[in-house]
This record gives sequence, C-alpha cells and structure tokens, in this order.
Amino acid sequence: MGSGGTSGTVPPESPPVDAGLSDPAFYLNRELSELAFQDRVLHEALDDRNPLLERVRFLSIFTKNMDEFFMKRVGGLKQQIEADVTERTADGRTPREQWEEVLEAARPMFEAQTECYLETVHGLLDDAGIEVVDDAADLTEEERRRTREYFEESVLPTLTPLAFDPAHPFPFISNLSLSLAVLTRRPDEEESTFTRVKIPPNRPRLVELDEGRYVLIEEVIRDNLDLLFPNVEVVDASPFRLTRNAEVRRNEEVAEDLIDMIQEVLEQRRFATVVRLEVSEGMPERVLSLLTDQLELDDREVYRRKGPLDYRPFMELADLDRPELRTEPWTPQPHPRLRHETSSPIAGASQEESRNVFEEIRRDDILLHHPYHSFDETVQRFLDEAASDPDVLAIKAAIYRTASDSTVIQSLIDAAENGKQVAVMVELKARFDEENNLDWVRTLEENGIHVAYGTVGLKTHTKTALVVRDEPDGVQLYSHVGTGNYHSETAKGYVDLGMLTADREVGRDLTRVFNYFTGPSLDEQFSKLLISPVTMRPELTRFVRREAEYVRDGERARIVVKVNGLEDPAIVEELYRASQAGVEIDLIVRDICRLRPGLEGVSENVRVHSVVGRFLEHSRIFYFENGGDPEYYIGSADWMTRNLDNRVEAVAPVEDRRIREQLRFNLELILADNRRRWEMHPDGTYTQCTPEEDELVVDTQAVLMDRTREAVERDGWSMGIVPEHPAVGRELLVEPVEEPARVDDEADGDGVTGRDGSGSGDLPPAFRSHPERWYVPDSDRYAFAVRTPDGGRRYYESTDGAARALEELYG
Repeated sequence: MGSGGTSGTVPPESPPVDAGLSDPAFYLNRELSELAFQDRVLHEALDDRNPLLERVRFLSIFTKNMDEFFMKRVGGLKQQIEADVTERTADGRTPREQWEEVLEAARPMFEAQTECYLETVHGLLDDAGIEVVDDAADLTEEERRRTREYFEESVLPTLTPLAFDPAHPFPFISNLSLSLAVLTRRPDEEESTFTRVKIPPNRPRLVELDEGRYVLIEEVIRDNLDLLFPNVEVVDASPFRLTRNAEVRRNEEVAEDLIDMIQEVLEQRRFATVVRLEVSEGMPERVLSLLTDQLELDDREVYRRKGPLDYRPFMELADLDRPELRTEPWTPQPHPRLRHETSSPIAGASQEESRNVFEEIRRDDILLHHPYHSFDETVQRFLDEAASDPDVLAIKAAIYRTASDSTVIQSLIDAAENGKQVAVMVELKARFDEENNLDWVRTLEENGIHVAYGTVGLKTHTKTALVVRDEPDGVQLYSHVGTGNYHSETAKGYVDLGMLTADREVGRDLTRVFNYFTGPSLDEQFSKLLISPVTMRPELTRFVRREAEYVRDGERARIVVKVNGLEDPAIVEELYRASQAGVEIDLIVRDICRLRPGLEGVSENVRVHSVVGRFLEHSRIFYFENGGDPEYYIGSADWMTRNLDNRVEAVAPVEDRRIREQLRFNLELILADNRRRWEMHPDGTYTQCTPEEDELVVDTQAVLMDRTREAVERDGWSMGIVPEHPAVGRELLVEPVEEPARVDDEADGDGVTGRDGSGSGDLPPAFRSHPERWYVPDSDRYAFAVRTPDGGRRYYESTDGAARALEELYG
C-alpha cells in the first residue's frame, strides 16, 4: 500500500528509553493533535482526486472548523493564561506554551487554504463556468451599473457606519462578523477617520451577476462607498474578521436557575475576549495598529490573508446543481426490516404481514447505520409509532442536539397530546446549541412535558430513548442506544450507529439513567450498559487489562476501537501497558489522539488510523477479543476525560450475532481502506494511504453506501448492510471460533435438550420440520440458534421464540 499526502504539526522529541509511562514525552498535545486533524480536513480541499465542488465544500468546512477551534480551544487557553494558570498538561505544556504553539501551527494552514483557493480552485471554477469575482475592478461597466443599483436599493439601507473619533467610542464588533475598516478624510482635514462597516449577514455573500458568475458582497460595498460616505474621500477600505472566546462559564452550583445561567453565558459570549483577528494582506499599518490596540491583541493573534477571509458562504457553490463537479448524491436508504408497507416486504413476511416497529424489534435487535440508513424511516419512525400507538404508556428521550425544526420534538409533543407520559432530558450546555435547546425546553414545557435540563457538574451526552409498552404478556421496554444526536439534518452527513433492542436488562438500565435525570441521584449498579461517570471507566480499564492477561496466558488478544478522540491519559497508559504485554491494538481515531503509536518498547503493537471522507465519522465501536469469546460495544462516549468522568454517557453491549457481523465488517473495512484512511506516526504526523498500482481501491464510505443499497435490493435480506467485500478479511471474531456442531433431530428428536431445559418431547413441530435450520449454541444465555436464508443466525432464549422464527422464515 502506497502513501499519499502528509498531515501533522511540529513533531515532539522522542521520549527517553527508560522513561516511565507517565512521562510527558509519551503524550501528544491535545490542541496540536486537533490541528493535525484540521490539516487532514484541509487536505480534502487540496486533493485533486476529489470533484471540484467537493473541494470547495471542504474549504468552507475548514473555515467553520477553525472558527470553532479558536472560539473553544484557543479561547480556553487564553482564559487560563489570564487567570495565571500554570499547571502542565499530560504532555508537559503550560497554557501559555500551548497558546503560542497553536497560534504558530495554524498560520501555515491558513496560508495553504488561501493558496489552494487562489492558485487552484479559483481557476478551476472559472474553467467550469463558475466565476467568482474577487475584485470589483474586474467587473464590466454594465455589471458595475447593476451592482451599484443593487447596492443602493438592497444593501445600503442595511448598513450602519460606526466611526471612531473624539465624539464616538470604538465600536463593538461581534464574533465572526466580516467588516470593512474604512478610512475617510474630509477635504479640509489631514487626518483620516476610522469607521467600521459590518458586512450584512442577512444579504447574500455571493451576489449573482449572471448564471454562474458571482461577486463577493464586500467588493460590491467597497466599490460603492461613495454612496455611504458622501462628501468625503475614501482613503482605504480593508476587510477584517475577528473571533471571540466561546469559553464563558459560570459556577452551576451557585446559579439560582440553570436557564438564567445559560442565557447569561450567551450574553457574555457576545462581549468575550477576542482571540483572533484576520485582516486583508493590504490593510494599512495604521488601521491594523488601531485594531490590535483597541481589541487588546498580541501580534501573534493577527493573521494577514490574501483573498477572501471567510469561506463559509462558499458552501452555496458546493451545492450548485452541477452533478459532473460533485460527488454522486447519496439518498439514505430504508432499513430492510423497517420498510413501510409501500416498500418491499420485510424478510420472511408478505407485504400484508409487515409488522409495526415494536414487533420487529422484539423479534431481534436492529442495527441502524446513518447516513446509510434513513433517520426518518428508522429512529423517527420508532418515535412516531410510539407517539401514536395506543399501547405505549411512556416515552423518555435524551436530547443533546436537535434540528431547529425538529420532528423528534414534534413526535414527543404528539405523544403527550395522545396521553403518553413523556419525559425529556434537554442538555442546555450543548455548546453552540444552547439557544436552540432553550427554545425547545420552553416548547416542551408549554405542552405539558416533563423536562430536565441539565445536571450539576455534568453534561448529559448520552444518545438514548426508551419506550414503555403494554403488551399481552406484560409491560415491555424498547430502547434506542446510539452514537449520534436526535438530529435529522446531521444524520444525513454524520456517520453514526444506533441499536433498537427489546432487551429487558438494557431497558431497565436506561430506566435508571432517566430516573437520574429527573431524580436526586445516579444509580451505581447497571446490568449491561456501561454508564459514565460511574461504571464506564472501571469496566473499560478491566477490558483492556483482561486482553493483556490473555497474552500472558499464551492466548491471542486483540483490541479494536473506533472513537472520535483519544485524550484521556489514564486510558493511554493502559493501552501502552497492554501493548507492552503483546496485545495487538488498532485505534481508529477521527481527530484528537494523545497516544504515540510505534514507540519501541512501548507501543510497537499499536496502530492509529483516521478516516476523513464526505461524511463526518462520528460512530464509536469497541471490540475486545476476550480469549475467543469477543465483546462488541457501541455508544456515545469517546476515550476522553470529559466523556469518562464529566458527562453522562451510555455504551451498550452488542450480543446479536448478525449485528456483531456488521460491526466486524465496518471495522475491518476501515482497516483495509486505502483511499480515505490516514496512518499516524510516532511523532504525531499522518500519512494518507493510497492504493498501489492495480490494487483494488477501498473507500470505506463508498463501499458502505453500495452495500446498504444491495441490502435493500436483495430479496429476503434482513441485515442493514451486506457485509461482504473482496478486500475485507475476517480477523475479528463474531462468536467463538469453534462453533458447536448442530444437534440433529433424527426421527423423533431423542436426546435434544435446549438451554432452557426443553426436552425432545417438548419441541414444537417446526423443529422437526426443519432440522437443518437450527442448533443449540454454545451460550449461557440462548437456548437455540436459527439459521436465516441470508446466511446469518438468530438467537433465542426460549423454545417458543425459536419455533416462531422457524415458522416465519420457512413455513
């Protein structure tokens, strides 16, 4: 396998050979590691293998990501510096040292973005008939006439020039606003006056001149400033953009009301410290000096840039209807087992026999994989049916982020109107979604729904929902445990997993979690779920140590983990020790990773991978080989201190063999990816994998789209994807390596005993009719396993459940 582009920051020194595992030299810096991820995102814009408008999209995404990085991470560092914090991180750096390194590491990244646009993308857009005029001097006379008319009628009335002179204080400049610093001079004066003109955010940033030809609105404004400043000379007009700190916090324990506290934080954020100033390269020194003095900025916080300062609105270009310049559009597919009656029938049932969602879940657990599977036809359907089903007694859900026009919230409101008991946990402290969540809290409470909106000292990050349903054999619990938010829009672009299950122990565990949201305390005993901040860290630590013990006993051991971030020093140290013992470890970490792989004597057995593609990788999967009896988990938690100690998170075991098979395929597919995968080096830099000549190209997300479509098209298929690909092996175990031989029911079933104690005389006729379709598995929990037409297996705790499955599948 070849290597492509490289990504990373300035590498740290190698640790001394005899250093202890807590030595700072063994840990990469969190902030620099995140910048290395943003560099990989920027690479998607630089990569000429991507379609042109996809490259434009990543220019926009990079700007958005770096804005958030400066608001959150750089803002937090500056706040610590101002508070005289000198405590060192796990990698040995003080806040000031990190701040200085981060500011310097970001500079070449901005330069690369600018160069990519000006030297490559801009010209390619022109060639494709998409022209973006960056300078009004390049407009034709007719275009200047029309833009002047547009300016006078539609833009000028929205502008408010704010002068800075003895009669006017320095104007307030809002976060992420694009502005013009205008110098004007009266005919009878030598000194010029500074005036700030805010580029109106409610006007199109790209003004369309003709089809496929645009001009930046700041250029339209600059070209017509004589209408805004009559009777004076416009000496200069330079764009600038500033970023403010978003890390504004208050002590929750002394806040009288959490809602009031959040509202106050939002207000304070408007006036927070400035952490970055971006200016046009040609800005006069006098203006730059004025801005840095008034905004109290260090020269290191200033970035001089050519071309546009804000690429976020360029997303409009990425959405143009030019299919030849874009990636193939993707439409999320229905899950084969949750298709409505108008679609093909579910496996083993005629169209007329299609079950409701609860009957399907009760048959077997269901794995959802977004955006490959439609959110609306899976999670939303689960909630919609719960809201209207007369047998549903209660619905509980935890909302971290949701869409501004959320259908999830509407389903909960409908449920309350239909007489269900509805309880919702809305996390008000979800950064940058606080205001949206406040609005939803008010809406829910106005509809008589029980709302909890935060817990003291902890964020609620778990992505879970619980439905309580009254059925003929008693009250049943239906659970959804996911890795992503209940957000219909991000579900189209974020890779996330969710499991729908009728497992009673999972339901009882979720009941305890939801009782904590509305009650006084968090239970510390859970049957199946790993819950932070109580059981998750000790259990995950135990799993890692257990793998090391297997190696010491001479057995094979393997850990494969997919998370968004690996930051927690204690987890890193546990992984180092497991590697030293000989455990083979593959870590698929989207962005932040403190661990340094491939260090001699420490982490030779650890490999770190990262995937950046058209969808944002957001799912979390945990695989522990467990001496040949593997354990799979999915859930909301990353391996970061905040997730393990400071948030309420939920991770669920996956016991259904077919779901484990899909997770296995997902992990092994990523490890075989030679198109989107990056490999990390010990110094924290990354190299992108590329296929050798004549080697099969493996693009994880493209393969999963294809295999999801195939699952929908195959008759009788019940899994969400078809877990098959020629480049994917079967290294990860799904169930014990040596599957027990099937117990044949010869003439009358003599000698056959299920795990539930059922004897030969107890077996229903379906067992005798289909002796080759079932067997007794090597399991302490399941009585029978039933082979399905697609080659999978379903496991049942009772004889009746297995008999029903045989009848439904084979008649």
